[in-house]
Amino acid sequence: MATQNRGMRGPSAAATAGLAFAAGALTALVANRRKFEELRLRVAEVEQSDRQAMLTEQQRLQFYLLTKAMEDPDLAAVYSNVQVDSPTQQRQYLFANALYNNALLAYRVGIVNWEELHGHLRTICQNTIFRDYWRAHHPHRASLKAESIEAKVGRMVDRLIRDLDEADTEDWWVVGEPPEE
Repeated sequence: MATQNRGMRGPSAAATAGLAFAAGALTALVANRRKFEELRLRVAEVEQSDRQAMLTEQQRLQFYLLTKAMEDPDLAAVYSNVQVDSPTQQRQYLFANALYNNALLAYRVGIVNWEELHGHLRTICQNTIFRDYWRAHHPHRASLKAESIEAKVGRMVDRLIRDLDEADTEDWWVVGEPPEE
């Protein structure tokens, strides 16, 4: 009579099937997680694109309003509460505002990076009319939340103007380092 060996044998068919099912389920879970992550990233990209489109449209509207104000002193008087000496100075301040907001938008929508923005603003800050505009509108910036993009860029401009004033070189294009982003 033959004896059966009841010692350790391979896994039973049910155990093998269970392991195969678990492995398949885990593979499917990993694949679904990858797809979910890809979809999440795509949604984030679409949301960013929509935000950039809204910022761009808002900038178009602001530029339209600035243009109207530059053309008509009566409208310019409504645009800002900063007292100016003449309609010419009012238009110059409005144009300085347009230059600044254009640079800010370029950064916000990713056309320029932080260092490029710094270089562009350094050029703008060379202009005495822009500096006068910037000083005159300091109270307007005081209400910005410190962590906002516009407040950070405003601090960059403040620092650039200070660095340019303190520079002992005529090579203004090398003055100042961009602050940490």
